[in-house]
Amino acid sequence: MNLYYSNRAQEYERVYYRNDEVRQKEQAAIRESMSTLFVNKHVLEVACGTGYWTQFVAHDASHITAIDFSDEVLEIAVEKNLPSNKVLFQQANAYELNKVQGNFNASFANFWFSHIPKNQIEKFLKQLHARVGTGAQIFMADNVYIESIGGSLIEKAGSKDTYKLRTLENGSQYEVIKNYYNEAELREIFTPYARNLDITIGQCFWWISYLVK
Repeated sequence: MNLYYSNRAQEYERVYYRNDEVRQKEQAAIRESMSTLFVNKHVLEVACGTGYWTQFVAHDASHITAIDFSDEVLEIAVEKNLPSNKVLFQQANAYELNKVQGNFNASFANFWFSHIPKNQIEKFLKQLHARVGTGAQIFMADNVYIESIGGSLIEKAGSKDTYKLRTLENGSQYEVIKNYYNEAELREIFTPYARNLDITIGQCFWWISYLVK
């Protein structure tokens, strides 16, 4: 996974510029939701990638610490020249958030949840919530399964996870975890941790927001 995203860094953001009216409308809805949720918040962004989503929160939040494991994507994120007094990009592990310094009362993780092995979801959410604290604002967005988008879906005997075979522009191929969820599954996963859970399921993306119990 880490190798795939490091090697994909230069072409990563093109996925957000596909000439598809539905996708563009839903991405706009995600941006709008985020801009209202994080006003004056101290935000921890998990798996920030190239900083595509960071830029839409930077002007409204008090501060963002945006982490990713890949130095290659972080180099691109830094080049966006977001205000250094409001945005800090940092190399860190999404499963070791206790090592990220700062005080936070909000967090978001866009297009990361689908890459978490299902047997690691509880661990990830518990340490995320512990890091930001009770009452913190959480937002996540990810893909709805569309058969023709994003490579072939792979299922493996004995595995709860599904995978995608991704091909980069240089022809290299990578098999990455990519799990898809419907509304009922998302509600089952997040209800134990959430107050005011709000779930939106679009044609291309889903997005959720809640406050940590």
